[in-house]
Amino acid sequence: MTKPLPQGITLGQLNAAIAEIEKVVGKEYVYLDDIKELRSYRDPYNTTNDADFAPSAAVAPHNVEQIQKILAIVNNYKIPVWTISTGKNFAYGGPAPRKPGYIVLDLKLMNRILEVNEKHGYAIVEPGVSYYDLYNYLQERGSKLWIDCAAPAWGGIVGNTSEHGAGYTPYGDHLLMQCGMQVVLADGTVVETGMDTTANSKTGGLYKYGQGAAIDGLFTQSNFGVITRMGIWLMPEPPGYTPFMITLENEHDLETVTDLSLPLRVNQVIHNAPMTVDLLWEAAMSVSRSQYYTGKGPMPDSHRKKMAKDLDLGIWNYYGAVYGPGPMMKNNMDVIRDTFGSIPGAKFHYDDTRKGDPGWDYRVKLMKGVPNMTEFSLLNWVGGGGHINFSPISAADGKSSMNQYKMIEKRAHEYGFDYIGEFLIGWRDQHHIFMLMFNRMSPEEKKRAHDLFAILVDEAAALGYGEYRTHLSFMDQIAGTFSWNDNALWDTHHALKDELDPNGILSPGKQGIWPKNLRGES
Repeated sequence: MTKPLPQGITLGQLNAAIAEIEKVVGKEYVYLDDIKELRSYRDPYNTTNDADFAPSAAVAPHNVEQIQKILAIVNNYKIPVWTISTGKNFAYGGPAPRKPGYIVLDLKLMNRILEVNEKHGYAIVEPGVSYYDLYNYLQERGSKLWIDCAAPAWGGIVGNTSEHGAGYTPYGDHLLMQCGMQVVLADGTVVETGMDTTANSKTGGLYKYGQGAAIDGLFTQSNFGVITRMGIWLMPEPPGYTPFMITLENEHDLETVTDLSLPLRVNQVIHNAPMTVDLLWEAAMSVSRSQYYTGKGPMPDSHRKKMAKDLDLGIWNYYGAVYGPGPMMKNNMDVIRDTFGSIPGAKFHYDDTRKGDPGWDYRVKLMKGVPNMTEFSLLNWVGGGGHINFSPISAADGKSSMNQYKMIEKRAHEYGFDYIGEFLIGWRDQHHIFMLMFNRMSPEEKKRAHDLFAILVDEAAALGYGEYRTHLSFMDQIAGTFSWNDNALWDTHHALKDELDPNGILSPGKQGIWPKNLRGES
């Protein structure tokens, strides 16, 4: 097998750099075998060719000093590295690099929980700390702090936050809850942000901004530095927690429930990000597609209705929660019941009647910050279990929800795929996640999925909807849709890239941000 090489780098140069890196971290922490070791650094759900995202090597440093030495080496040889924390960003590329031949800089061994402040409700963690790690740490110590986790709990806190990920408790806006970070720049300079930069800082985990420009966001969804530490706010355990579910009978109820939700959300009657979830997403927690339909193309309505009846699900299924003292929760739930009870056919569900249903149990855990892996049961929906996520943002507005849903559903059906999606209201925005499920063993089906995704990007942009994160294959295309004022935003990104990383060694192509030597060649 031919070793993939970065553009402009010879095998001799790569081997020389690897030999120097081995002296820094030890041979056991440099991974070179394409089958036994580097297989885990591929994207299992890519829609093109496996070789498109194949690394040449991976290295796992233990600390900041080793990162600095590694960056000095790759700067010397001008070899690009692709930084990951836990590498679990599946449906968006996972641990794989943007181009073949990059060395993966894997921060999994930097997995210390450096501080948990029980009184003020924050933690400081390294990139290798997963949601499971922090949850278990808090549980073992009897902490009364809740985490807010991503749906797959094996993901990393730093990685998910830096990808603008979202969760399900009132602390679900992860970047909003980030406070302070440590970053290693391409030249090895270590920068701390916010109040951490003051001598003997006592407020680093408490106040986000410090003095001068707040630059934390520059290091999220970018390739301007390597995040090696992050502060994250944690939610004090509330006196009470009441999750609820509403099943909705009609497709057009999506518009109604979205418009009814917005005032309840922005006024904190509903405390977390409420979710409106498609029938198939919920059903896939319990059954596979073949149990109800074995034909080709999208599942017919008659089969969908039978599934909904059998599983006691709606065409849409709405989840939310209230938190706090009993009287406050009761008042809020009275308002919620009065509001959504106006929708014909709407039925409320609670733990006393729904417990034991996989979809309900999964959502109840997420909305109280209990990490789990239930969402991966969706991979059983179709044979082959491949998926990528199309993730546009809209206003929390009923007509926008319906426009996005119908546009995506129409195209998905044209290309022979089911619509499987959910809407999450953050504050005034709405995340729409379309999980494009395909058989990853079928080249023909992979190509259809790829072509569908590319069309959705352009059609969403034409309607005024941009994506908040995406798969490696589509980073450049989506970057191109953020083109206002003759690409002024991306010109700014590239100016920063050229200044902070002149040799272009940090994650070239991340979110469509390319170094000067590779710009225009992607």
